[in-house]
Amino acid sequence: MSPLGPVLAQPVREDFVAAAVRPEVEACIRGLLADHLGVDTEQITPEVSLVDDLAADSLDLVEIALAIEGNLGVILPHQFLDRVRTCGDLVDETLAVVRRGRRGTGSHGDAPVPVLARITPPGTPPPWTVERVLLLTPYAAQTLSDDALRAGWGARLELTLAADASAAALAWVRGRFPRLGDRGVELHVRRDQRLGVRRSAA
Repeated sequence: MSPLGPVLAQPVREDFVAAAVRPEVEACIRGLLADHLGVDTEQITPEVSLVDDLAADSLDLVEIALAIEGNLGVILPHQFLDRVRTCGDLVDETLAVVRRGRRGTGSHGDAPVPVLARITPPGTPPPWTVERVLLLTPYAAQTLSDDALRAGWGARLELTLAADASAAALAWVRGRFPRLGDRGVELHVRRDQRLGVRRSAA
């Protein structure tokens, strides 16, 4: 069993979402800041002030917020920038928006979903597998599609959501990969039930 399996099988909690997606969110925001402000990523540490240290003005901050929405597929509230002073604040507030989206009501909407993704190439046994936890943004979905297609005809892409994921979330995830089957890649989207089974038996 993958060591990440029990984590995904637990109900979606703030610590799970943060642990699953924080590295991707941090990397995305660091890249956006570097591109928009013309600084090296090495300068972008959690305690760095966007205005005082990186010389961002109000227009820069608005453009960065729009870029975050576009890259991560989230909608930032109007007061978002009022709570942001440092790079760490920007990451934390973005993660908070992701968590609120995950805790939303019955319909899934366009909130990105944390998933455990596993790509297995053809062959018995397969020569290798790739496994990672990520936030299923449009960019991440495209990257997974490209990686699965490169694995060759007969490859398998497995996407595992948390045990409490709704049917709408499962359908939304399947809808991110409309053409893999036509190109010889098996797509499997499921909830992780392993921990739930153990709890029921306890």
